Amino acid sequence: MLKRIAITGPESTGKTWLTKKLVAHYDTNMVDEYARTYFQNREYKYTVDDLVTIAKAQLKNEHSIASFSTGLLFCDTDLIVMKIWSKVVFNYVPEWIEKQVREHKYDLYLLCFPDIEWKSDSLRKNPHNRQYLFELYVNELEQNSLNYEIVKGIGDQRIRNAVSFVDKLK
Repeated sequence: MLKRIAITGPESTGKTWLTKKLVAHYDTNMVDEYARTYFQNREYKYTVDDLVTIAKAQLKNEHSIASFSTGLLFCDTDLIVMKIWSKVVFNYVPEWIEKQVREHKYDLYLLCFPDIEWKSDSLRKNPHNRQYLFELYVNELEQNSLNYEIVKGIGDQRIRNAVSFVDKLK
């Protein structure tokens, strides 16, 4: 049976890096963060409707990759990211995203702690409030009674911590 694992958390907490390391470790598949693809050839200005479009494409890609995956599937983001992004930027979360957060659950959420150095890129905007954002993630995971673990550490220690959580799931 396929186990889905969401890698989630604030910007620049190593989600993509960790996802790739876990995929290599377990020799399995991953779902890329669709927002990066979406903004690849367009200006980084967006509306709530753009966030819904991104969220729908993220889930579509996940369903597609899940259809040919076995064992573990690592997802480099989840709809909690979309919910918090919408809440922080627009002070509003579309009902479709709210509903998907409630209904589309993962077997495990790996919440990346902001204990690694901030790395700037064109899609990141929150270098000074990562701890605040982290607490929003904790609250969301707790309120929805989701199975999550907090991943801390630098480099190989971060990978070992994440692997120990995933191994408990298997």
